[in-house]
Amino acid sequence: MRQLTVYIRPACLAVLALVSLSSANEKLEEIWSEYEPEVHGFVEGRAGYRLQNDAYQKDMSIMETRTQLDLTSLPDWGEIVVKGDAYLDGVTERAEFDLREANAAFTPTDFVDLKLGRQILTWGKGDLIFINDMFPKDWQSFFIGRDTEYLKAPSDALKAGFFSDMVNLDVVYTPRFDPDRYIKGERLSYWNGVMGQTAGQNAIIHSNKPNRWFQDEEVAARLYRNVQGVDLALYGYWGYWKSPGGMNAAGNQAQFPSLDVYGASLQGPLGKGILSAEVGYYDSKDDSRGTNALINNSEMRYLLGYSREIGRDFTAGLQYYVEQLLDYSEYRAALAGGPARDRYRHLLTLRLTKLLMNQNLRCSVFGYYSPSDDDVYFRPNINYKLSDNTSVEVGANLFGGDDPHTFFGQFADNTNVYGAIRYSF
Repeated sequence: MRQLTVYIRPACLAVLALVSLSSANEKLEEIWSEYEPEVHGFVEGRAGYRLQNDAYQKDMSIMETRTQLDLTSLPDWGEIVVKGDAYLDGVTERAEFDLREANAAFTPTDFVDLKLGRQILTWGKGDLIFINDMFPKDWQSFFIGRDTEYLKAPSDALKAGFFSDMVNLDVVYTPRFDPDRYIKGERLSYWNGVMGQTAGQNAIIHSNKPNRWFQDEEVAARLYRNVQGVDLALYGYWGYWKSPGGMNAAGNQAQFPSLDVYGASLQGPLGKGILSAEVGYYDSKDDSRGTNALINNSEMRYLLGYSREIGRDFTAGLQYYVEQLLDYSEYRAALAGGPARDRYRHLLTLRLTKLLMNQNLRCSVFGYYSPSDDDVYFRPNINYKLSDNTSVEVGANLFGGDDPHTFFGQFADNTNVYGAIRYSF
């Protein structure tokens, strides 16, 4: 009997182990079935060169091979998204990874939506002009020839949406300040006010970024509703200037002063097109009187836009934008030297888009012209779909201006052309 027991006990343990393993496999298959992601993405090669000599930058404006993976899972309770880009950068000669999104979204009640994690956020009515959209932008990507989607940089935030029959409310809480990916001189030359000249890799901008979790935080809110086909919204933001808005006393470190923004927008049909309007008050909290020459003054910003189809598969959009510098006499009195800003900066934009060849060929141009600064920036682009998965693209970033210290004039030596081929899956 003892010998029989010796053989039966291991056999029973083996059977139990197999049963447990089978149950575990079934559980894993059940979990995988619920969370199995859809996989999309693309592989892209992109190259670009400057059209003018720049003493502080390489001739290559962009040279990269990029792969993006977009994973989306739809469990019963909500949605999980992870999107990231891995690329080889020939200009910096480094391998890079940019986590674009990593978030979970769910609806705890019928009138509340929540999204937690890294996400791309946007609101406001401007076309490539941002007044109340205080979420981070990647200006470097925008100007060197990356796809326009990369103008929007990610935020690490909690977004809550509250819905009712009367009005809807979005609130975004960012526990640690997310600044713009601004121009530092690493890839693009810029006007350096301290040096009084154009600079680049010889004068990389270093900053003192607010960086403490749950202390250097940002809050943004939008209250909105549709009234008889017109979208109306009120906005608020409490945080910091998204790109450096000040300088330390020594002039060697950029600062991000405190900033509150309050604004409103509307958008609705007018005639055969769409009319948009937006306004924002920028309250520079660390220079409320405008007497500190090292910190940006408060501002008012205004936008009026109109877009419509002017032909078959041919659309046009116009915008008129104004920046008004407040406390202007105090600003001029405190100015320690260098060129002064105008009280009003005027900017006109034009977008033209034409679709051809069964809408497989898209020809577009977006142009900025400032009559007050007397500078320009044009973004022509042609994109052709070779197949459902493959497309080719050529474009340019063309800058010009009479003075090197104006917003677009400072980038004149960064004028570039680029081309790309992309395979999507």
